[in-house]
Amino acid sequence: RLFDLDPDLLPLFQYNCKQFASPQECLSSPEFLDHIRKVMLVIDAAVSQLENLSCLEEYLCNLGKKHQAVGVKVESFSTVGESLLYMLEKCLGAAFSPEVQEAWSKLYNAVVKAMQRGWETLPEGD
Repeated sequence: RLFDLDPDLLPLFQYNCKQFASPQECLSSPEFLDHIRKVMLVIDAAVSQLENLSCLEEYLCNLGKKHQAVGVKVESFSTVGESLLYMLEKCLGAAFSPEVQEAWSKLYNAVVKAMQRGWETLPEGD
């Protein structure tokens, strides 16, 4: 769903300087699947620390810096969030109530906000 929503994100996913010719090639690559596992580990950590997300603040801020360094724009995270919610809706079916959607949206937005601080802490010109 990610590349359907924003095909311009495909060039951001380069591993070992390899540019993917199509979204399907990227989606099936072991490197992309590993990246997805890492994203889900971040989501898992946020869920595990739901009552104390501030303990992840430094980690998420540094993760934001890493994403900025490879050319990711803060705005791209809304597309990732939309894709995450779509996946949850498809997996949870009827259990994906408006309340569940709102809870996941709030959690994801808190993670992105912490990552966004990584952009804000970079010195001018970087």
